[in-house]
Amino acid sequence: MIETLLVSNGLLWVAVIVLAALVFALARQVGVLHERVAPAGALLLGGGPKVGDPAPAWSGTDLFERPFHLGGLRDDGLGTLLLFVAPGCPVCESLLPVVRRLAVEEAAQLRVIFASDGPLEAQRRFAEQKQLDSFPYVVSTELGLAHGVGRLPHAVLIDAAGIVRAKGLVNSREHLESLLEARAQGVASIQEFVARSAGGPHPTEEPG
Repeated sequence: MIETLLVSNGLLWVAVIVLAALVFALARQVGVLHERVAPAGALLLGGGPKVGDPAPAWSGTDLFERPFHLGGLRDDGLGTLLLFVAPGCPVCESLLPVVRRLAVEEAAQLRVIFASDGPLEAQRRFAEQKQLDSFPYVVSTELGLAHGVGRLPHAVLIDAAGIVRAKGLVNSREHLESLLEARAQGVASIQEFVARSAGGPHPTEEPG
């Protein structure tokens, strides 16, 4: 009986050691895969001004009758994150808390403007329900066309001189932060930065 228990304990310890070795091997493999996978960034779409081009100048009043201006040189030195959203867009709605936090964190460098199109009353309800009424909120089909927006949510990062520095389709904080990182690295997208670092060809934009 004692001998059987000793054998059983021995087998259990062998099983534990084998499992530990497997877990260690899997952990190493996950680390290798993590290093090989390129960071996910906002998807750079065709259409609208290209990165490095001036953003279309746009002036008027927003949804709440507040004056706003896009494009051209800004005296306050702030960049602009222009985010195109829409009521009824689930991805847009899930991104809004992230954008509000980002607006607070980047307030010294960046202002956030929301843009959409459609019936004004629906837009006003959406802006108020989602706590966006403290931000400039522009309702303009023409603005979306000027930026070549075809899918949502779409973000455009414009510097204080009115130049488009990054843009793309975004659905997470990582995608939004990739625009800021692309601006800091002087590239159109994180994918381009990775391609440059690897010495490969630069990725091209999707056809519009």
